[in-house]
Formats: sequence, C-alpha cells, structure tokens
Amino acid sequence: QVQLVESGGGLVQAGGSLRLSCAASGRTFSRYHMGWFREAPGKERECVAAITRGGAGTYYANSVKGRFTISRDNFKSTVYLQMNSLKPEETAVYYCAASESSYGPTAVYDYWGQGTQVTVSS
Repeated sequence: QVQLVESGGGLVQAGGSLRLSCAASGRTFSRYHMGWFREAPGKERECVAAITRGGAGTYYANSVKGRFTISRDNFKSTVYLQMNSLKPEETAVYYCAASESSYGPTAVYDYWGQGTQVTVSS
C-alpha cells in the first residue's frame, strides 16, 4: 500500500505559478512511476505529466509542454509539479497517482491521492 498526499494548491492569477507536491508513505517510493492528473468540472480526468521510477523519463500533455515540469526526489518520497503561466481553463482538482507497471496517460495507476484544488483567476 502507498498513501499519497498532495499539497500546494490554491488560488493564483492567470499567468502565475504554483508548485504542487505529493508526499508518499508506505511502500518504497522508488518502485513506482508517478503521474499528475487533473479533473475539471464536467471534463474527463486527464494526465498532465508523468515520470519514471528513476526520473529519467517524463511525459507531458501537449497543452502543458513548456510550462509544467514534473520532478521527483526519491529520498524524500515526493513528486512535484511546477506549473508556470497558468491559465483560467486549468482550474481543476489536481491528483497524483502511482503505478507499479508503467507510466504515462495510458498506464494503470494503482494508488491515488485525495487531490488538491487549483483555481486560476482571470
């Protein structure tokens, strides 16, 4: 079992930045590929970024490339999502998730956090 707790969400103006954190506890963090997802009202949950166990491989949705950066610190059992130049349409609940098998938008994620709200005002 892995427990995931997100933090760092909040209210930010359009064009601003936020850094989300996801702290893991339980089983060895480095066993898991990690992903960040978001879900806006009335929209499907989408994978915005993902990272491999060791951090060498990353995935970004086209809509966030060049603005978002995913990273991880396996010693701290934490994954981060740095979000720059935020847009109002990116208002959503952001979730982190862990996968033992693979990473990216089509992977099966075994564990999920409770989510953190990000609100971008215009």
